[in-house]
Amino acid sequence: MSRLKVNGFALSLDGYGAGPDQSLASPLGVGGEALHEWSFATRRFQSMFGGEGGSTGIDNDFVERGFDNVGAWILGRNMFGPVRGPWPDENWKGWWGDNPPYHVPVFVLTHYARPSIEMDGGTTFHFVTDGIHAALARAREAAQGRDVRLGGGVATIRQYLQAGLVDEMHLAIVPKLLGGGEALLAGLDLPALGYACREHVSTPAVLHVVLAKRV
Repeated sequence: MSRLKVNGFALSLDGYGAGPDQSLASPLGVGGEALHEWSFATRRFQSMFGGEGGSTGIDNDFVERGFDNVGAWILGRNMFGPVRGPWPDENWKGWWGDNPPYHVPVFVLTHYARPSIEMDGGTTFHFVTDGIHAALARAREAAQGRDVRLGGGVATIRQYLQAGLVDEMHLAIVPKLLGGGEALLAGLDLPALGYACREHVSTPAVLHVVLAKRV
């Protein structure tokens, strides 16, 4: 059965998934890019963008796992682009250029309709205006039995957690403090929502924690 999964979502020690003052120049907020240095250094990340080398081992294994059996993605609008409000035009096609790293259908949550965008490499962005449940239903249909990966950002993951829809969540806790930004778990009672820690392993760069719904 298709599962909804969060993979490789980086958090600071003080619980922030993005830094303050997000902008086009600083899409992850001030200091936010440092949360992802562990994944940038891996072989899988380098290979996705035509690079060579990169680390192997536990961190790379978790990045690899994040793409296993994924048939569709769901993204919040901020993960697609910095544009706010109605779309001024159709020029913006995402952060990743002509060949985004998804290579499957991607469903973008938004309040403003927009035609689907076919990209190179098998990625098609679809824009969903009728909420998280509708996006999940469409993503599961597109995934054809494979898993759906929930890419974020923070507000989007919180909505799916609060609705009890996330089956598994891999958090990468980085030994850095941001002091502000978007807090992922603040005010959420994860045990009451049915989640428990299923796996944890540390490396010099990051603590990997996997939470899953109790059976």
